[in-house]
Amino acid sequence: MPNGHPFTFVLTDRILRDCDRTAAALKGELGLGDEVTNSASRDRYIIHSLEDEAITSSQLEGAMTTRQVAKRMLRDDRAPRTHSEQMILNNYRAMRHIGQVRSQKLTPQLVCEIHRIVTQNTLEDPDDAGRLQTNTDDRVGIYAVEDDALLHQPPPADQSPQRLDALCAFANGEDEGPYLPGVLRALVVHFMMGYNHFFADGNGRTARALFYWTMLHEGYWLAEYIAISMILNKARVQYAESFLDVETDEGDLTYFFHYHLTVLSRAITNLESYIQRTTKELDAVRRRLDPATGEFNLRQIALLNAGYKDPDTTWTAQSAAAQFAVTINTAHTDLDDLVKRGWLERARQGRKYVWRPTNRITELAPGS
Repeated sequence: MPNGHPFTFVLTDRILRDCDRTAAALKGELGLGDEVTNSASRDRYIIHSLEDEAITSSQLEGAMTTRQVAKRMLRDDRAPRTHSEQMILNNYRAMRHIGQVRSQKLTPQLVCEIHRIVTQNTLEDPDDAGRLQTNTDDRVGIYAVEDDALLHQPPPADQSPQRLDALCAFANGEDEGPYLPGVLRALVVHFMMGYNHFFADGNGRTARALFYWTMLHEGYWLAEYIAISMILNKARVQYAESFLDVETDEGDLTYFFHYHLTVLSRAITNLESYIQRTTKELDAVRRRLDPATGEFNLRQIALLNAGYKDPDTTWTAQSAAAQFAVTINTAHTDLDDLVKRGWLERARQGRKYVWRPTNRITELAPGS
């Protein structure tokens, strides 16, 4: 802390219990990973969670758009039309990048690179992307919405390089402190990024991105499938208070740990529910398909399920490829095969082809 006092915490029974449960779940030791480890369906679940996290993490910072519009933008690979859409696209790209660099060591350069991705084309001064604040800048602070009162004054900017070096060493497990479970290490990284506020803007999005990096780096591979910001976005006041309570309680991180372990537990429950729900839906569609028409792959079954639930939905080759993390050619093959079978029709829309369900989609209704 600025006064030289260290941050502290108490490993309560609740924290130890929740750490064990979270670690077991996110390392795939509780049976959660059976469906997501299937190579045919794995990427679909990853894409779903990355989209959800990108959207809700942006909404926490003020992005204003509907989930449907945002998901369509990501899946169609459409250029963002608004500041909010740009924030969401940036977060999505950052989350994809984190998955690629999970095995690397965290360095100040990598932190700045992630911040640059998160804030591209969203800052008042584009030069602030990936740049630590200095003493010549107006130091960013946290202010109350109601009366503009200062809630948190980050440490002086001239301390940022040293603090960021220490944070990276801590995230990499290179510090000389006592052992800390990996889940708590990730939460400390999340907190310290928010506390230090290294950048002019985008600190919250960067903090949540680095939480994911730390979780993946620590071996919690299922963390890639959960969306913590969906929980945080529903309780923004509690999320902000989880930071402020640490400061008002003289640097005690215990409450922060309690709150965010609860968030992780809810995110894991949401993932379980989503997997169970979609698996049940896809199994039902698979059973109702006419065996005589031949086998359908899981991507095609998912497309037919989406078309049955919303007959007005459309796909482009780009959106189908993005949804299932496959190549454009593979998406074309899937869609055109469904056209040959009579389930979809293809039409030109501007410069692109679009696919939409035919009337045959009603055959997927129960009892048909």
